Amino acid sequence: MARDVVDEIAGAWSAELPGVVGDELAVSKRAARVSALLNAPVEARLARLGLTKAEYDILAVLRSAGDPYRLRPSVLTQRLALTSGGTSNVLRRLTVAGLIERDPDPADARSSWVRLSPTGINKAEEAVRAASAAQSALLRDVPPGVTRAAIDSLRDLLLALGDTAD
Repeated sequence: MARDVVDEIAGAWSAELPGVVGDELAVSKRAARVSALLNAPVEARLARLGLTKAEYDILAVLRSAGDPYRLRPSVLTQRLALTSGGTSNVLRRLTVAGLIERDPDPADARSSWVRLSPTGINKAEEAVRAASAAQSALLRDVPPGVTRAAIDSLRDLLLALGDTAD
């Protein structure tokens, strides 16, 4: 069987601390490496569009929300696993760039909505297309069965960890 970089790392730890590290290291290291490999070409494409990954994530979530392309900041924070402070910083940059607008909530003076501006809708669509193309190119040589198995296994793992849509 072919070995990957994580096999080397796990083997080194097994020799150094036998019985201490195991599947938890293999899962976390592989997840981190897959994420890094998938994100690198996306981040390069986004940089050419003048966007960071965090800015892209917010634009993409707002665009996927459907017309009128708006959500509460707390929903963005939850969906993107960001801190509220991190979300606020990104929202501030996107507002300055004219890609989002903040609307007060007439039903709750303490709350607001974040909405894509017309320019933001176009930028979000351009960025989603670029990110998708970058990841498709990277996965081009991966057999479809391997991709499907990874999707299903990662879903099962996330559900087992309590990361549900409910």
